[in-house]
Amino acid sequence: MTRTPVAALGVLAAAVVLAGCAPAAPSAASPAPPSITTRGVGTVRGTPDTLTVVLGVQTRAASAAQALADNNTRAAGLLDVLRGRGVAPADLRTSGLSIQPTFDMNGSVTGYEVGNEVTATLRDIAGAGDLIDAAAQAAGDAARVRQISFAIDDDAEPRARARADAVRQATAQARQLAEAAQVTLGPVRSITELPTADQPPVPVTADARAAASVPIEPGTQEVSVVVEIVHTVEQ
Repeated sequence: MTRTPVAALGVLAAAVVLAGCAPAAPSAASPAPPSITTRGVGTVRGTPDTLTVVLGVQTRAASAAQALADNNTRAAGLLDVLRGRGVAPADLRTSGLSIQPTFDMNGSVTGYEVGNEVTATLRDIAGAGDLIDAAAQAAGDAARVRQISFAIDDDAEPRARARADAVRQATAQARQLAEAAQVTLGPVRSITELPTADQPPVPVTADARAAASVPIEPGTQEVSVVVEIVHTVEQ
């Protein structure tokens, strides 16, 4: 008669022990600490030291084979001039090649047009105008100048100055916001450098001979850096 109560007490004790070992229910995620996020833009102007030009050779003939053969000859002459004037192989690349029919008003095929584009990076800006003129003469009336763009080949030094200026701006903005909000600005939580848009190339709509007669002026170019800084706010 005494076994049943003892067994019941044993089961109850085991249940209490198991309940004590069960994992606690997960607590709600703690809210993120308050912070101030600011962005700064640092811009430094420098003088470009390279020019990238897209030179095209455009030919037409009654057949695709004739148009392509003529184009190959003229494009080879253009490349020979560029190489002969010291443009390195690494600074020359074919950036476009097209073969397409031409049509008359009735939609009938009248021939074929071949376009070949070469992108060249010129590191002697002072002599770039003469070089483009000579390359265009090698291709004759088929030569086209599509676009030009300037760049700073080694922009490490101006970019470092722009980066430091961007950080100073973002930090000054954070201090101003903290003062206006009457809070204490805490340490930096993160610093992120954001991508910036490159300057677009300059399109050239005139033919090669007209473009070559215009002096090339590189002017100055901006090197910009955008940073985002997150500061904690001390309470």
